[in-house]
Amino acid sequence: MKADIKKATNGYLATFERPMNHTVEAVWTMLTDNEQLKKWFQELSVGELCEGGFMKFYMPDVIEQALEISEFRSLSVLEFDWFGDTIRFELHAKQNGCVLVLKEKLRAITEQTKKDIAGWHVCLDVIEALLDGKTIQREDEWKKWFDIYTEEIDTLNRLDS
Repeated sequence: MKADIKKATNGYLATFERPMNHTVEAVWTMLTDNEQLKKWFQELSVGELCEGGFMKFYMPDVIEQALEISEFRSLSVLEFDWFGDTIRFELHAKQNGCVLVLKEKLRAITEQTKKDIAGWHVCLDVIEALLDGKTIQREDEWKKWFDIYTEEIDTLNRLDS
């Protein structure tokens, strides 16, 4: 499912909503356990998992950044800084699984935004594939979604101009 990207107060909001046939606990583990996290986002890890704690973003020889956790409710909400923007994961139980919601609050649309939104889309696909015991071709999927989101964001920018 494609992200819904809209103009919002003080910027933009990209919302991904993914129904999953897996428990809240299983999906939460993918988001918060470093062994699971590195399977779908190698550069991201948990530093201190609590409100006021931090996530870590690390790319050797490029960047090492602590990203403050602004909201944390176990098995429910994980919200953290994303280089001046905000990433928020929410989990909602449903019959036979849960719904994973990812919201990226954006101060502004940049060229990096297109890459990030395509990247988050593929990360969610990878989480689901891992939980389903499957694999996906990450690079091919990213290129496809980057083109789709580039077109959508460029259209949004034209409408806002």
